[in-house]
Amino acid sequence: MNRLVFIFLIALLAGCTPKQKAMHLRGTAQGTYFSILYYDRQQRNLKPEIDSLLDAFDQSVSLWVPQSILSRINNNDTSVVADKWFTENFNYSQQVARATQGAFDCTVEPLVDVWGFGFDNPSKVDSASIDSIMQFVNYKKVKLVNNKIIKDDPRLKIDFNAIAQGYSDDVVAEFLEKKGIHNFLIDIGGEVKARGEKPDGTLWKVGIEKPAINKEDDRVLKAIIGLKNKSVATSGNYRKYYEKNGIRYSHTIDPKTGFPVKHSLLSVSVITDNTALADAYATSFMVMGFEKARDFVEHDSTLEAFFIYSDSTGQNKTYRTKGFEKLILEEFK
Repeated sequence: MNRLVFIFLIALLAGCTPKQKAMHLRGTAQGTYFSILYYDRQQRNLKPEIDSLLDAFDQSVSLWVPQSILSRINNNDTSVVADKWFTENFNYSQQVARATQGAFDCTVEPLVDVWGFGFDNPSKVDSASIDSIMQFVNYKKVKLVNNKIIKDDPRLKIDFNAIAQGYSDDVVAEFLEKKGIHNFLIDIGGEVKARGEKPDGTLWKVGIEKPAINKEDDRVLKAIIGLKNKSVATSGNYRKYYEKNGIRYSHTIDPKTGFPVKHSLLSVSVITDNTALADAYATSFMVMGFEKARDFVEHDSTLEAFFIYSDSTGQNKTYRTKGFEKLILEEFK
């Protein structure tokens, strides 16, 4: 999934000793940006290693790399063996699919493609064409056995775009931890993971974007939150869409209907311990809509969420869980 941009609010540290120097890396990966800030007593520039790590990650789970493990599995190459990254993305996807009763479904790729959010331009879509595709969109029809994907139908294709970007945060975090770095903030395409804190003991600050009317509009903050040892991911429909014949088509596809979602939920930010799960649940909630997603998160103690939705009069409203409320440092109109 293409993600919303979280805005780093990085206070440059005027009084830090050399041992606490902030290392700030920027680059591109997965068709988007990354921004990583960490404190390293050795002041190492780890960008070359992180670049290589993210390139290797794409060789596992990217739809856009023709010889990736994912691409080969989608092309029914039966010799492919899943690696750790593919396996964990698949298992997390199936976990969230079961929890949300199919609101999240990693086999949605044929629908994403036919609606023009994948490799192809939008097709002529009607109920009959969607019904034909829905025969092979079902997370229950694919399984991982002995590190190999087994499909009930060879036309099934897997898409990790709604989870892999968040998971890549977790990959980089594991790398930094192994390097002995325990205070960092990772932002890959808007999915954010915070570990530890700043040298002055304050929390990492992350901005949450206010939904825009048009995708070209400037980015404006709705809130600033403080994070420590948590991940946050946001999903919304106001940046990635297209318009055809006066109709706006959202990139969020409901796996149960086969059509882009149409409801009042504009965006949702999810906080949990794991960025992959935060990413997947944010997408799930956009599929479910505000009321169902609110009820879901209120009964799951592992998740916190901040919803921005449109009421019956067209006015934007917000709803946040109690745990999320505690993390808000500042909120804007």
